Amino acid sequence: MKPIFLIITTLVLSGCSVLGIRTSEEPGFTLLREQDDIQIRQYQSLLVAETEVTADYQESSSIAFRRLAGYIFGKNTRNEKMAMTAPVVQQQESEKIAMTAPVLQQKAGEKWIMAFVLPAKYTMETLPKPLDESVRIRQIPAKKVAAIRYTGRLNENNVQSRSTLLLNWLHKEGYRVLSDPRSAGYDPPWTVPFLRRNEVHIDVE
Repeated sequence: MKPIFLIITTLVLSGCSVLGIRTSEEPGFTLLREQDDIQIRQYQSLLVAETEVTADYQESSSIAFRRLAGYIFGKNTRNEKMAMTAPVVQQQESEKIAMTAPVLQQKAGEKWIMAFVLPAKYTMETLPKPLDESVRIRQIPAKKVAAIRYTGRLNENNVQSRSTLLLNWLHKEGYRVLSDPRSAGYDPPWTVPFLRRNEVHIDVE
């Protein structure tokens, strides 16, 4: 199995602070097992908005983030008319979609795929459609996930070391691994490192 990492880009996550205080919506899960920093979780189906960019990690992060932020901040097909009195003013305002954490980025060959997890209140039928054709909506099915939590900087070295720890634990405990490791980060770069929440996730049977 080649180690393909879902690196989470922590560029300007709304609701986050230098002290690691988070108010952004996160995907809910059922905790099935816990041992030290490792958890086995059951996630329900999730909707994501994602886009692909052919570039190196840093450049693709910037390009993809702008595309996806444009979608959730109004570059979509849902327009609302709002009436006001004295005088009555009619205007069109594109619907804004609340931002959630984490933001996902996955390498696929020469491309990087970035995805925003969308708020749970939406369904495939109720979500406004992206105006940018390079942004697509995808539904991720429910799955069981092993997660290891750590603090500090979110970089590939830390991801690899935690991936090794988690994989060793899973093999020892007899779990069948169904995916490559992926990383999840929940804080922006300016958060104090020891207060950051980072995780590595692996799908299990």
